[in-house]
Amino acid sequence: MLKITVNGKSRDVQSPPDTPLLYVLRNELDVNSPQFGCGLAQCGACSVLLDGKEVRSCITPAMMAEGKEVTTLEGLPLRWAARNHLSAADAEKTLHPVQQAWIEQQVPLCGFCQSGMMIKATELLESKPNPSMEEIKGAFTTDGPSAHLCRCGSYIAIVDAVRFASTLMTKGGV
Repeated sequence: MLKITVNGKSRDVQSPPDTPLLYVLRNELDVNSPQFGCGLAQCGACSVLLDGKEVRSCITPAMMAEGKEVTTLEGLPLRWAARNHLSAADAEKTLHPVQQAWIEQQVPLCGFCQSGMMIKATELLESKPNPSMEEIKGAFTTDGPSAHLCRCGSYIAIVDAVRFASTLMTKGGV
C-alpha cells in the first residue's frame, strides 16, 4: 500500500504503484480538479505540483508521489497560507492569489484546462515572483513537458491573470 500526501493530508492508496497519479487522485481520493485531457502529457489539463514542481499526473505513476507533497487546485489555499504563516482558520477562508486573479480577471471560458493553468502559474510565480511577458509565455508554451493547451483560446486572459497574481503575491495576498 502506498501512502501519499495530497493537499497537506496523508492518504493511503490501494491502487497498484504504477497506476497513473491522475487516476488515483480522481477515482480513489476524490480530488477532481486535475482533468484527463490527452493521456499523453501533451495538454496540461492533468497538471499537479509534486514537491512544488509541475508534473503531468496522467503519466506519473502514483509511486513517484510517495514521500512527496502533491498539490492540486484544491490545495493552493493551504499552500499559500503555509508560505505566509497564516493560521489554519485563515487558510480555510483564503484563496491563493492565483485563484483570486483567475476570478477577478474572469479567465475561464469552459474551464476544462484552468486547473492545470493555475498549477503552472503557481509554479512559475513561486520561482519568479515578477516574471516578464516572455517568461510567462515560455512557462505555458516551451518550458516543461509540453505546452498547456486551452481549447477555448483564453490565452490572453491567462497571461493577464498571471501578471495580476504576481502583483497580489508581491503585496502578500488578497
